[in-house]
Amino acid sequence: MDSSASSLVVKVTCGPEALERLNQGFTVAATALASGLAVSLWLTGEATWMAVPGRAEELLLPHAAALAELRDAVLEGGRLTVCGQCAARRGLVEADLVAGAVIRGAAAFVEEVVAPRARALVY
Repeated sequence: MDSSASSLVVKVTCGPEALERLNQGFTVAATALASGLAVSLWLTGEATWMAVPGRAEELLLPHAAALAELRDAVLEGGRLTVCGQCAARRGLVEADLVAGAVIRGAAAFVEEVVAPRARALVY
């Protein structure tokens, strides 16, 4: 698949309280990336913590890929963005996040999801 042909924006809104949904969002993002799509993974709400070193590593879900490995796959080939308001509410700045993760606001999210040939999923 041609990576310039289309993109996928995945927004994950939950944390460990909904571990299966959290992991599914990361799995879909990493799978789309491996399929050749341009991928942007947005973390909001409690998912924000998954961009902090050591947090994703603490979570294990039977029969699922490790969350930290999925996160790192997205970081390697796609974009990982933390919601600006969500980061602020948790007292986080970019220096607190894994290398490559950025903090951006709602306008940046809207720009990504309305781009030509973009698709968005929310978990």
